[in-house]
Amino acid sequence: KMSDKVYLTILFDYYEKLLTDKDRQCFKDYYFSNYSLAEIADIYNISRNAIHKRLKKIEEELYLYEDKLKLYEKEKKIISLIEDEELKDKIKNIL
Repeated sequence: KMSDKVYLTILFDYYEKLLTDKDRQCFKDYYFSNYSLAEIADIYNISRNAIHKRLKKIEEELYLYEDKLKLYEKEKKIISLIEDEELKDKIKNIL
């Protein structure tokens, strides 16, 4: 089973446009730039705890979007049904 961090970054790829600009940047700072909570707190001039709470809220939103829309789950199912590797790659690039 993939780690929660990997799963969240995949969900972010699908649903990032549904997040606010601030939430999107906060998520990127933590998950992609590997900034600590303290470093992000300094950037936004708020407490480390506030950043922690914001990240938890973002994570819950990403899980909720996938629970409701199931875009990642549907893509995995579609890809798993295709046996032709070249066609599989083409569809992955489109999705």
